[in-house]
Amino acid sequence: MTVIVRDVRPSDAEGFARVRRAAVPHMLATAEQCAFDWAHAHPDSHARPLVAVAEDGEVIGTVQLRIAHDAPEPGIGSVNVYVDPQCLGLGAGTLLLRAAEEHLAERGAHTLYCWVVDEPASRAWAERRGYAPSRSAHFLRLDLTTAELPPLEDLPAGVELRTAEDFAADPRPLFELDSVTTADEPGDVGAELDDYAHWLEATWGHPLLDRALTTVAVVDGVPAAFTAAQTDGLGRYSSGMTGTAPAFRGRGLAKLAKNASLHRARAAGCVEAFTSNDADNGPMLAINEWFGYEIGATEVRHVRTIG
Repeated sequence: MTVIVRDVRPSDAEGFARVRRAAVPHMLATAEQCAFDWAHAHPDSHARPLVAVAEDGEVIGTVQLRIAHDAPEPGIGSVNVYVDPQCLGLGAGTLLLRAAEEHLAERGAHTLYCWVVDEPASRAWAERRGYAPSRSAHFLRLDLTTAELPPLEDLPAGVELRTAEDFAADPRPLFELDSVTTADEPGDVGAELDDYAHWLEATWGHPLLDRALTTVAVVDGVPAAFTAAQTDGLGRYSSGMTGTAPAFRGRGLAKLAKNASLHRARAAGCVEAFTSNDADNGPMLAINEWFGYEIGATEVRHVRTIG
């Protein structure tokens, strides 16, 4: 079978999302989300989504690639290849990776990171192409139809729970909270959120963001912790990010926010909840185990130096 790699077209959005769901079932992916992400990529990221298509034009593989423009160190790139499990062995992944590496190298990348499913064939594929394993991350799943969620607790004095909708008139406090929690999130590549206009466009306006389920713990009027909820309209809920500002840690605020969000998600008809955690992020893993999440899959971050 002849496989062709090319830039995405608007009509590829559904196929792009379908491959993502097939390759990584624990991640939300919709055609609307894919089209939105393509249209709102930061210009400094040099993002270039590509697809591998079969002779009949069907999308069988995808790659997302970008320069980490928000990282403190320049020249860091990411490249994540996904192939429909039914189409492995046709060379689609190799072609996608090669095209992605060339694009990023031409734009100054010297270090590339990619996520690889933690199973022998996938890890061997990456290592044969010069990528060395580093840290791991777990995908976790919670069945909301059967889970016994922890009961809702009385809130401590001075603490209230709000939704993202409550900040619709002025979301900047949520941007600032997102920024300080992202700054020390575990990972190989740091991130500094300092572009409020782009955050409004690409994060606040993202089609998966569910503002009614996104929950913020506010202490004496100050947003202190939050859990960002994503939903796909198919009964699937995902925690996009959960974090607490440094000055408010150790008070259980993230637990309060996430518990309230999960209860409301179930009431809204969501049947599955997903999240992901760095394997070394013990505190967050402990919180998710407390809720009843179970590890469903693991990915290993791989790195390669180029140029």
